[in-house]
Amino acid sequence: MRTEKEKMLAGEPYEAWDEELVAERVACRKTLQKLNNAIPNTPEWRSAVDELIPNAPDAYLEPPFRCDYGSNIKVGKNFYANFNCVVLDVGEVIIGDNVLLAPNVQIYTAGHPLDVKGRVEEAVEFGHKITIGDNVWLGGGVIVCPGVNIGANSVIGAGSVVTKDIPGNVVAAGNPCRVIKPIEQR
Repeated sequence: MRTEKEKMLAGEPYEAWDEELVAERVACRKTLQKLNNAIPNTPEWRSAVDELIPNAPDAYLEPPFRCDYGSNIKVGKNFYANFNCVVLDVGEVIIGDNVLLAPNVQIYTAGHPLDVKGRVEEAVEFGHKITIGDNVWLGGGVIVCPGVNIGANSVIGAGSVVTKDIPGNVVAAGNPCRVIKPIEQR
């Protein structure tokens, strides 16, 4: 029999109030508290960033930053998240190199059943992986919904709600987000 965490990481419905998952979220909150109370570029801040997102030695997270687990976030080189970034990482969030997140970006892998019994009474949740390619810039207030892939070199305009995949090398914006124009590389 699989654990609720194994189901969560497989993208299957799982019980969100499972003791193991609650304990991991509480541990994450403690790390976030250290991060969000630290001054950037201090040893305390770097230690909290490294604890939250391992294997990302040059990730820069402007406090405040929020996430569920941190351990499901994978970032490439030169990652920057501006103020008030929220990453609901019940599913994997894979972010490439040189990605910039403007203030108030929200990345949501979490979803819930539409029916009341599953959503409220059973507290079932599921997660769908999000992938953001290299050299992507997400403008202020962008929301990325579960299961979305954003292609390399693309720019997502401020305030956009990304509900479907966006190809590489484009400017996309709106609610729902849609391709506006291609980006010509120089």
